[in-house]
Amino acid sequence: MKNFRKFKSFLTLLFFSLAIFSCDKNDDTPTIKTNEVSITATAQATDALNSLVAALIQADAGLVEALNDETATYTVFAPTNNAFTSLLESLDNYNSLEDFDTEEEKVLLAQILKYHVIADIAAKSTDLSDNQMITTLQGEDVIINLDTSSVSITDKTSTEATVTAVDIMASNGVVHLINKVLLPQEVIDALNTTGNLVSIVVETEPLSILEAAVIKADLVDTLSSDGPFTVFAPTNDAFLALLDALGDNYNSLDDFDTTEELELLKNILLYHVIPNATVMAADLTAGDVNTAFTNNSITIIDNQGTFTLGDASDTDTNITGTDILASNGVAHTIDKVLLPQAAIDYVATLNLKTIVELAVETNDLSILVSTLQQADAGLVDTLSGDGPFTVFAPTNDAFTALLESLGDEYNTVADFDTDEEKALLVKILTYHVIGNTTALSTDLTDQQEITTLQSEKITIGLTGGVYINDATDTPAQVTTADIIASNGVVHIIDKVLLPQEVLDILNPNIVQKAQSVPDLSLLVDALIQADAGLVETLSGDGPFTVFAPTNDAFAALLDILGNEYNSLADFDTAEEKTILTKILTYHVVSGAAVQSSDLSNHQEIIPLQGESIFALVHNGVGLRDKTSTDANVTAADVITSNGVVHIIDKVLLPQEVLDALGH
Repeated sequence: MKNFRKFKSFLTLLFFSLAIFSCDKNDDTPTIKTNEVSITATAQATDALNSLVAALIQADAGLVEALNDETATYTVFAPTNNAFTSLLESLDNYNSLEDFDTEEEKVLLAQILKYHVIADIAAKSTDLSDNQMITTLQGEDVIINLDTSSVSITDKTSTEATVTAVDIMASNGVVHLINKVLLPQEVIDALNTTGNLVSIVVETEPLSILEAAVIKADLVDTLSSDGPFTVFAPTNDAFLALLDALGDNYNSLDDFDTTEELELLKNILLYHVIPNATVMAADLTAGDVNTAFTNNSITIIDNQGTFTLGDASDTDTNITGTDILASNGVAHTIDKVLLPQAAIDYVATLNLKTIVELAVETNDLSILVSTLQQADAGLVDTLSGDGPFTVFAPTNDAFTALLESLGDEYNTVADFDTDEEKALLVKILTYHVIGNTTALSTDLTDQQEITTLQSEKITIGLTGGVYINDATDTPAQVTTADIIASNGVVHIIDKVLLPQEVLDILNPNIVQKAQSVPDLSLLVDALIQADAGLVETLSGDGPFTVFAPTNDAFAALLDILGNEYNSLADFDTAEEKTILTKILTYHVVSGAAVQSSDLSNHQEIIPLQGESIFALVHNGVGLRDKTSTDANVTAADVITSNGVVHIIDKVLLPQEVLDALGH
């Protein structure tokens, strides 16, 4: 809406215009036709009401049609042309009724016009009484004043309107001419009301970036509400200085486009607002003041009688303009964007390095970097991405200890050179990464379980430090915590974490080991064919010692057994499965992991089946069963997680089986 002078000035001008009108009757003497036509037609035929007709049309609110309706009845107090001229002269930027051209202004004009209309009655002057209160079509009342010589109308101003011509009859009512535009309280309030804080920002060119920021942060409704608010409004130059400080990635507010950035912008703006208060410049006192950004305050600083503002930065802010009043508070312009701690922290992150960059710059993480590269699975790119990630980073010593535990085949991470071994590295590395979170040490709780990118969980221990428990019996200790990166946080640990999946690969149980050795595939088939729970048993805790016949050994046994047994699948009856079980359990010692160095010549060994086996130790290791042919150990001491395997070149047979087979 266009600017209005103070309404007091309007009333003064109106008073003088009324005095002039009462002295000069020639300028606005109505020419009235007595034939009864509608109120609209009557006004159109009356020269002194040209402005009223123009106002009815300009308001575009259906009033022309309403006052032309022959089925309705109205009483109209019709302001003359001079009355409208006086109104327009009291208003800035309104030279004619056509200047009421916005939707808001047309509504205002319609409310003024409706305040001159009484519906459902044709009240002639003789029907009026002194101090009579009449409700208008606009909704507010007017009061009738009668004396011996005149009729006047009291509106919501302090100046009455005089009726200059009465009882102009129309086909649908009666018209009384008046020398003043009547104003209801609703219109007076609109004329006297300053725009809200948002409208003030919109109308102030040096605050155009603030306007854009308020819109972008979705705070228009907030700052248009009742308030009251005190707003410290940064100028365009202040915002440009902030964008410069943020670097090349922030050239305009359009670069605040992520959810995180929009939330930050919103909080920065709320940090400029003191809620529930209209703090004028004269009301400023030194001290901390809470802002609309919850739990964040600014400091008002008394600098020898001039007040400045302190935020979370090291630079104070100057107040450059004061006491810009709004309908819902007051604004003061400032020369710097105030920054809460959250904004300071965010700016700091802009200069942070990614997790990969931190690892590259940390000498004690060089093997970790090499491992990421050796895995060749895009992990370098992943951990250079947006994140956030939490990474538990093993030191060089931690990787060295792991390599030593793996034996002579793995002297460096470069020895993980097959596809299977690289996949193993990926499983190890992703077991050290937590996705979608920046978990500081202070965020961790004792016995907290966290799922890693590898998919297995680690468990936090907080007794005597920060520890990470993996699938082994030895936890890793966090030696350096909370190294902040731009895309997460790094905690340095003194051990390489191992998930169960990797332990099973690096240190498989007896069944897993047999499954991984091609020359033991028939042994695995036999364990399954026996259908006696031996797979589950030999996958259990143990310990066990297993003498594992090769495929050739099983093939030789099948040859001996003749045409009835072409494959292990021919052990298909219950009796045959029992025989196969007895053969297999004759190869298993329970309760001990007996290595070849533990054996002595002619040592008796009692397997699960119950009959004796004798060790032969002379220029190698052999085994003697109940047949006349000894077995040779071709590969000794294959260590597993639940025992030891010795590969042999013959299937051992107990007497019980020989008897059953008829041999």
